[in-house]
Amino acid sequence: MRPELLDRMLSLLPQQGTRPELAQMLDMLHDYPRRGGKGVRSELLLLSAQAHGVQPGSPEWEQALWLAAALELFQNWVLIHDDIADDSEERRGRPALHRLHGIPLALNAGDALHAYMWAAVARADVPGALDEFLTMIHRTAEGQHLDLYWVEHGEWNLQEEDYLEMVRLKTGFYTVVTPLRLGALAASRTPHPEFTGAGLALGTAFQIRDDVLNLTGDPVKYGKEIGGDLAEGKRTLVTLHWLAHAGETQRHVFLDQMRRARPDKSPEVLDDILQWFRASGSVDYAQAYADAEAQRGLELLHCALEEAGTQSAALIRVVETLAQREA
Repeated sequence: MRPELLDRMLSLLPQQGTRPELAQMLDMLHDYPRRGGKGVRSELLLLSAQAHGVQPGSPEWEQALWLAAALELFQNWVLIHDDIADDSEERRGRPALHRLHGIPLALNAGDALHAYMWAAVARADVPGALDEFLTMIHRTAEGQHLDLYWVEHGEWNLQEEDYLEMVRLKTGFYTVVTPLRLGALAASRTPHPEFTGAGLALGTAFQIRDDVLNLTGDPVKYGKEIGGDLAEGKRTLVTLHWLAHAGETQRHVFLDQMRRARPDKSPEVLDDILQWFRASGSVDYAQAYADAEAQRGLELLHCALEEAGTQSAALIRVVETLAQREA
């Protein structure tokens, strides 16, 4: 993430508390933003703004920077809530906020960051940005609801298309669609209609690769525990493809573990299941699906940017890296 974005985010937050308990709250508000992150979404927004004609240093660039800061604040409060909902152990290489301070305090910190996100949107003062953020939050919450509902109700009678619908809602909008559209709005341009289709395809590819990395990635580069999605009972393309082809014995073992709360799952059995996934061909299947979605999304994005008459080389390079991520 660009250093000026972190400075901008932190400038919105209170800098000191009037008593020790509130000083702790301020430390919590600063925690996830200071842990860093790739800043992929804010970078897409800024590159989209430049592709639509915004020059660094201009008043429009200043507006784009505030929108990018708002997007990063969105990412941080959502991650705090997501880690609580998933009972995650780690975030960006350190214990999740609720592991350090407990669920009630972490939830409150996430709520506070949510409010400061709107402060950044207000600072940007870009026509149409408010509606874009509302749409993004609604779509992301719908996708999160599907994800959590299936876990809460032990639902495994799902098809691959169920997962793909959830991912388009939960990941596609806030990862790619909204950054592209906000960049255009910062330039006082109407976002191209194909940004939605391109962004949903690219966001799907991004999430599938993230699911695969959770099973096979380097823990240091990935920033979260390997196998955490399995321990949390996440529905992924890998899992659903494997379930559709697994033998009865392995399927029974898997579903028995998934019926248990995370602390009651057997680490040894989960490790066996992880090896089954890797040996089954389901990981390769998911990677191939992500490749196809990435290619489709890039083709749609190329067409949209060409029709808009934008200088898009830098944006395309970042999107290609996003679509082909390996960490």
